[in-house]
Amino acid sequence: MPPLVVCLDLEGVLIPEVWIAFAEKTGIDALRRTTRDEPDYDVLMRGRLEILDEHGFKLSDIQDVIGTMEPLPGAKAFLDELRDRTQLIILSDTFYQFAAPFMRQLGQPTLFCHELLTDPSNRVTGYRLRLPDGKRKAVAALKNIGFQVHAAGDSYNDTTMLKEADRGILFRCPDKVAEDFPQFQRTDAYSELLPALLD
Repeated sequence: MPPLVVCLDLEGVLIPEVWIAFAEKTGIDALRRTTRDEPDYDVLMRGRLEILDEHGFKLSDIQDVIGTMEPLPGAKAFLDELRDRTQLIILSDTFYQFAAPFMRQLGQPTLFCHELLTDPSNRVTGYRLRLPDGKRKAVAALKNIGFQVHAAGDSYNDTTMLKEADRGILFRCPDKVAEDFPQFQRTDAYSELLPALLD
């Protein structure tokens, strides 16, 4: 068998949703919308940037909220056990400016994600994708160089990655995502996810 690499989504799988936490802090319900609700990532991000501009929020305002957050309960122990048994890459549609504090708390796993663009005043002006459909392409590239890939995620933006992987698993996903993609095993606890990825 080829060597195994596990690819995981980040938000909703290992850490809380940053935009939901920011929505709760600011009271702006529209910021609660995530890739669990909106399959088109560009539509989602443009809407978020418009809200930030409208209210005068800067990157530092979001980072202040992130500074109060921790990984999901059990995530670090799950990752520790997973990394003890195989290789891991986190493939996320978050941004390096958001993820760094969480990566420190999770033991600095390898992360591929995107980058926010800011102006000199720290206003978020846009975002730069590492590459379009990057999760799927990363899995395809790993397979192309001789790896077996098992992947897990929770949202619509993970489904191309799950389709491309040799094994795709949904984790703590909304019912609608599970209904739309019944071909993927559904798990709801790390104790279920670990054997689903490895056995």
